[in-house]
Amino acid sequence: MTARPAKPTDMVSDAGRAVVPSAWSRLWTANGPGYLFLVPWFIGFFGLTVGPIIYSFYLSFTQFDLLTAPRWAGLDNYVRMFTADPKFLASMRVTLFFVLFSVPLKLAFALGVALLLNRGMRGLPLYRAVFYLPSLLGASVAIAVLWRQLFAGDGVVNDFLALFGIQGPSWISNPRTSLWTLVALAVWQFGSPMIIFLAGLRQIPPDLYEAASLDGAGRWRIFWKVTLPLLTPVVFFNGIIQTIEGFKSFTPAFIISGGTGNPVNSTLFYTLYLYQEAFAFFRMGYASALAWVLLAIVAAFTAVSFLTSRYWVHYDE
Repeated sequence: MTARPAKPTDMVSDAGRAVVPSAWSRLWTANGPGYLFLVPWFIGFFGLTVGPIIYSFYLSFTQFDLLTAPRWAGLDNYVRMFTADPKFLASMRVTLFFVLFSVPLKLAFALGVALLLNRGMRGLPLYRAVFYLPSLLGASVAIAVLWRQLFAGDGVVNDFLALFGIQGPSWISNPRTSLWTLVALAVWQFGSPMIIFLAGLRQIPPDLYEAASLDGAGRWRIFWKVTLPLLTPVVFFNGIIQTIEGFKSFTPAFIISGGTGNPVNSTLFYTLYLYQEAFAFFRMGYASALAWVLLAIVAAFTAVSFLTSRYWVHYDE
């Protein structure tokens, strides 16, 4: 008879006891290759994300110009921000105006288009792709340059208005209208929330619409009493995502204003002001403080949204 190969549990130590693999050994045997594949991700995550975040928090309490070593300044950057920096307040007003108008208008427009597409039509995949395309291109430099040409004093928009005898202003250089051109650009990028709205509409049971119709409800009443309440989780999700994107908006304001935020700081987005402080004036410590205040503002908006969602977001359960 041939000898049976020895199993690890059959091995006996010098003390006469069986050698049992440790928990760490079993874990490594089962998941070791997976951990090895994750090593590049961990290096990137901690080296390029977590590390810079922690270092920027430290820099927000220093005076740092990239050329000399950071000098500890305590809360000076934050005190200056809220007490002696009018451009900070101006950028906050511009950004809040942009978010408060662009996000609701974008969501309303996206929902309207999604309702039309949900009714069923030929070539739906084509329409869906065409409407989604602006979300892919809208934040690019090329689209921002094109937008600046469209709304210039001699741009296509004024040429179109001239056909009706209307003399349009120079939309970009007029402080009363310059920010509205950026709002219009943001609304034009409605494709991403539209796709999500369309997916949410497809999940609403048709039986509910049939029951509402049998009860004599019209289209408008069905929308307010059936469609919108069941769609509130999707509205909530889109609202959070688009609000965060609104606060982060940078490229259109930078290109259209030439990086200055003019005219009269009417397009001075918060992110554009942060960029100026960091890369135009090399006040990296102050720019880091601006970045952390922006994080706190976005976190506060998100927290308030979640806290109030219990009163208007309706889930299936």
